[in-house]
Amino acid sequence: MFKAFLIKYAEIGVKGKNRYLFEDALVRQIRYALKRCEGEFKVHKTQGRIYVEVLSDYDYEDTITQLKTVFGIAGICPVVHMEDEGFEQLSQDILAYIEKVHPEKNMTFKVAARRARKNYPMESMEINGKLGGIILDAFPEMNVDVHHPDIVIHIEIREKIYIYSKVIPGPGGMPIGTAGSAMLLLSGGIDSPVAGYMIAKRGVSLEATYFHAPPYTSERAKEKVVDLAKLVSVYAGPIRLNIINFTDIQMYIYEQCPHEELTIIMRRYMMKIAEAVAIESNCIGLITGESIAQVASQTLQSLAVTNEVCTLPVYRPLIGFDKQEIVEISQKIDTYETSILPFEDCCTIFVAKHPVTKPSLKMIKLHEKDLEEKIETLVETALKTREVLLCKKDYR
Repeated sequence: MFKAFLIKYAEIGVKGKNRYLFEDALVRQIRYALKRCEGEFKVHKTQGRIYVEVLSDYDYEDTITQLKTVFGIAGICPVVHMEDEGFEQLSQDILAYIEKVHPEKNMTFKVAARRARKNYPMESMEINGKLGGIILDAFPEMNVDVHHPDIVIHIEIREKIYIYSKVIPGPGGMPIGTAGSAMLLLSGGIDSPVAGYMIAKRGVSLEATYFHAPPYTSERAKEKVVDLAKLVSVYAGPIRLNIINFTDIQMYIYEQCPHEELTIIMRRYMMKIAEAVAIESNCIGLITGESIAQVASQTLQSLAVTNEVCTLPVYRPLIGFDKQEIVEISQKIDTYETSILPFEDCCTIFVAKHPVTKPSLKMIKLHEKDLEEKIETLVETALKTREVLLCKKDYR
């Protein structure tokens, strides 16, 4: 029945003179998402509206599912559109629409007409009143409620006439690519994919870095992270994943530094390496999945010591979340089941029995001096030998 969708946005509408840039970005992202669907579609904008028109047979449910992955969409409205053949025909079309879309008539309603084409012979309020009366005559079990109706029957009079009464919630946020790009430190855990999703929701393009430590971490652990990057890419678009061989650096730190400081010192070198890749890729920040006090390396003192090595800003969108809140988002975006697969990453292999929770930056820097003989060479080698994959979800 539905051969078009009206796409509603929220924040984009207050962008002033730059709004067209955000609308154009949203149109691009919608077109990209619809490539994952069967069927042909035309996406276009007109007079502050974005429409998806269906040009062939298509799967309605799958199309809605893919549109729900596009950041910037506040609502998806399945619409019926028709040529303007006069008010009498419009009245018949409205009754046919209600009969088809709302078979259960015991409900309240109101009509909300919007006359974008000013040469239409009736004003919006007149259309509302006349159509409301026609609907009541045809369906006496329905009642008008202009304040809190069960359904709102929207009629938009443009080049064509569009009718809709359902608004399916979208993910909100801002279109990908409108807020720059950032480097996600992606592990195989629950938190970092969620952090990437949440930053992408604000319009940030993602690149990612993963630290691999063979033979202590298996090839399956790396595949798990690639799978997570693909799942996040459903929302964020294709993600360039940098896979860093961290084994030699990790072992050298393990041999030279106090074991209670291993996690903090390893984390500092991960941040240094991720920042080097980020700068090379013109990213303007780092993203981590850290949450205050979730583990020893995420106390305020530990985070401060970790931050000290970075010149780029570090964004932590989960900083105030508890674990259950993070788990719920991971389930919503379908990363949870992959994240809990039993393949260890390099952070969990070398965890100390009694890690320091309030590290002293002065002592950490003092112990890092024991690494000076080889660490720069090892970091340089890790950067030069990194593997780079483009991760995106395959559908067809």
